[in-house]
Amino acid sequence: MGDGNPDIATLKSPANKVGAIRLDAPRMLAMYTQMVRSRTLDERVWLLNRQGKVALMSSAQGHEAAQIATVHALRPGQDWFYTYYRDLAVVVALGVPFKEIMLGYMAKAGEPFSGARQFPCHGAYPKYHIVNPSNVVGTRIPQAVGAALAAKMRREGTVVIVYFGDGAASTGDCHEGMNFAAIHKLPVVFFCENNRYAISVPLSKQIAVSNVAARAEGYGMPGLTVDGTDVAAAYEATAEAAAKARAGHGPTLIEAMVERALPHTSDDDDRKYRSREEMEEVKRRDPLPILKRQLEAIGVLNVELDARICEAAKREVDEATEFGEAAPYPTTEGFYDHVYAPQGGAPSP
Repeated sequence: MGDGNPDIATLKSPANKVGAIRLDAPRMLAMYTQMVRSRTLDERVWLLNRQGKVALMSSAQGHEAAQIATVHALRPGQDWFYTYYRDLAVVVALGVPFKEIMLGYMAKAGEPFSGARQFPCHGAYPKYHIVNPSNVVGTRIPQAVGAALAAKMRREGTVVIVYFGDGAASTGDCHEGMNFAAIHKLPVVFFCENNRYAISVPLSKQIAVSNVAARAEGYGMPGLTVDGTDVAAAYEATAEAAAKARAGHGPTLIEAMVERALPHTSDDDDRKYRSREEMEEVKRRDPLPILKRQLEAIGVLNVELDARICEAAKREVDEATEFGEAAPYPTTEGFYDHVYAPQGGAPSP
């Protein structure tokens, strides 16, 4: 599926497990439910963009299995999540309400991340331990490493995970962050969502090695490549990396091979650089039907239960859409909130 691409058949899967950590059926079903919810929301926001109601959208379709698996492998409420612009499924799995997410996409008042003044889901949300995402993806890496250093100094037992794409793996920020984290054995998981494109630049034009995880050896940390369309592979790799980090054994670089099912953003036209044949292969590796078939095969999911899950997700998205459309836009009165301290007082809350 592209020059320099790892052989998907050799990546970690339920039949090729590592270590002692296993993913049980009830958790797989919970992941499937969250995946359906994220996909339903994602599809709705993309549609709203086409209707002119959402300015910009970076779809997570094809990335959901890897993203949701990491949340389940960590400890929400204790661990910290440094997401990037394509991590909608992480936000969903952490529990951010759909109504609040929709306020962000529609740039409406009350949006909790940034007051509707940034890209959707950008800005801190301390309640869910989400730290200010940035469209300049590589900048997140040394920031996450700094948080991991603080956690180690405080002896909190906290793990920090930082998500980024294959393009960000070629930045100086990435090198500096990984190098520092490995030297000081910091509790951080570097999670690269490799969809083989940095916007329109293919992986073969970004790196000269076979995959991003190969670089881990140069930093002195473990590195592995997993099939990011397989929730079990992503879950087990992340859980093991987190266990090592909590035990004081330092960072791990995980490269999850995922699929970008849609253009880079809603403003992109990927027909200019991706063939029809390639997109057919992308559809074949869609993580949603893959997990659905796995659950059906082990008797955990049937037609009736699947219908209820899908109907509940659609109802939740419908309610969020109506809520977002009815909400007002921000006024200019709070333009300087969180920017400047009021005269003679502390910064506004």
